[in-house]
Amino acid sequence: MKRRAFVAGGIAGAAGLTMPAVSRAQARTFRSQKAAYRLVTLASGLEQPWSIAFLPDGRLLITERPGRLRVFANGKLEPQPLAGVPEVRARGQGGLLDVCLHPAFARNGTLYLSLAAPVAGGALTRVVRARWGEGGLADVTPIFDATPPGSGGNHFGSRIAFDRAGLMYVTCGERYQMQRAQRLDDLGGKIVRLRDDGSVPPDNPFVGRRDARPEIFTYGHRNPQGLAMHPDTGRLWSVEHGPRGGDELNLLKTGANYGWPLATQGIDYSGAKISDHKSLPGMEDPVRAWVPSISPCGLVIYSGSAFPAWRGSFFIGGLSASSLFRVEIDGERYVSEERLLADMFDIRDVRQGPDGMLYLISRSDNGTLYRVEPA
Repeated sequence: MKRRAFVAGGIAGAAGLTMPAVSRAQARTFRSQKAAYRLVTLASGLEQPWSIAFLPDGRLLITERPGRLRVFANGKLEPQPLAGVPEVRARGQGGLLDVCLHPAFARNGTLYLSLAAPVAGGALTRVVRARWGEGGLADVTPIFDATPPGSGGNHFGSRIAFDRAGLMYVTCGERYQMQRAQRLDDLGGKIVRLRDDGSVPPDNPFVGRRDARPEIFTYGHRNPQGLAMHPDTGRLWSVEHGPRGGDELNLLKTGANYGWPLATQGIDYSGAKISDHKSLPGMEDPVRAWVPSISPCGLVIYSGSAFPAWRGSFFIGGLSASSLFRVEIDGERYVSEERLLADMFDIRDVRQGPDGMLYLISRSDNGTLYRVEPA
């Protein structure tokens, strides 16, 4: 396939990011504690969109959970999905999930998809590596499976992020089998750390232990659905779903145990107690826990110039809370938060664009792509 030329860093993105003719009088304007902002609708008609990522030329990739990879370009959603997406198990919470570009995508054209993959025994969280080509993906290769598989359709995770060293992190849900999160011979309920080809870095915390999987970076997670590197510190943060209550914002630390299900601030959906402990020695407490739940999904730590007063804020989408949360953190300490776009729509993902704006997608069979811009 002939490959379109890219410009590193999104410098060529001005044309690709040109928005459709939207009347600013029709767009809704809001005021937060630190900035006035406007919500602009860019595209609708997406079926259960799950993740968004910007190409260096300004086009926007959007995954749809039934198994389609869509392109938003020149102010409109292209009608045909990209070819080459592997088969997914679109059942329950499973399907096509995250899309993430390689840090050197402008040079190597490599990207990654996470998905619920159908396998013998049910399904599992899988990451595939692919090469970008005009009209679709080529050289699609599975590089990671969160084994063992499970028969249910819940708690796949799954977000992908890279650190400054070019190592890849993948969040894996415990597949609604809580005991898996504490088992080190099981990749359910873990955040793993990999090289860009799926191989294991030799300095991973459990390398060399016969009773543990070497891919594991952290464990004791329930269903992490947000992952981001802090642009100033380079440290990785995640958000994960608790049961009824106990959603968490976590700072990831090498080899740490985040407690699920031995320590939690939530209860079972039936109302039954899961644990007597909200905290335990030797386990990491969340930096922020939400009771009742907000169902956090999508995480970005803002570093743009469009909203100077928001720099350093953590933006987290809320599914059950149907809101966007702006959280202020001082180092490792939670400071405060505010709820934006309250009760408007369920937010599946939030990302910062190369133009410094925030982009959101809603969870719906008629999902929508939005932009948050200064008012």
